[in-house]
Amino acid sequence: MNSTLEVQPAGIIFDLDGTLLDTEPLYTDATQRLLDLYGHTFTMELKKRCLGGDSRRSAQMTIDEYTLPLTVDEYLTAREVHLLELFPTSPEIHGAGEFMTRLMNTKLLLGLATSSHKHLCDIKLENKAWKAAFTSIICGDNAAVKKGKPEPDIFLVCAAALGLAAGDCIAFEDSPNGIRAARAAGMRVIAVNGPYVDLEDLREADSIIDSYEEILPVVARW
Repeated sequence: MNSTLEVQPAGIIFDLDGTLLDTEPLYTDATQRLLDLYGHTFTMELKKRCLGGDSRRSAQMTIDEYTLPLTVDEYLTAREVHLLELFPTSPEIHGAGEFMTRLMNTKLLLGLATSSHKHLCDIKLENKAWKAAFTSIICGDNAAVKKGKPEPDIFLVCAAALGLAAGDCIAFEDSPNGIRAARAAGMRVIAVNGPYVDLEDLREADSIIDSYEEILPVVARW
């Protein structure tokens, strides 16, 4: 951990789902509700492949896996009905709120790079006081993001919006797709270990934390 933070970054860019908010169970619930209509079960193996990636890419993977009679747009529209019911209750990852509050008292520029589309991101963040911490929020449907994670586009766009070089930023991610995207952008990456990804699958990150509490002492020095 110390080696990753040895040089203080100019900015920190966060993923949202699974990194700051524990929304992955909500996505699983919504996907399963949709698959129930076709008699299928959303497997953990497929979930891991979809985790943190572009929503259209993940939708196509699910359609192909179960040979669903849906287009990508039809799938996403049907699933969104369930997501809109669930997202207002999006819980924070343990310690994320306090960590964000601490960062708000530093001079670091903070960005959010999420594969979520803007209207869904807004719902998730609606009651989160730390939403105001972000100088830039880049969502998966931003016109400047040509390719979703694991491609680096969203991190590069977010860094540019902060007025920073990607190499001067640290990214916080929880998924292999997100880690690859941030690394490809040239950022140092801290992985937030969670219950939905095997530890081995986070190995491409520079450091792995089990809790935000581990790095509060570092933030206190910034």
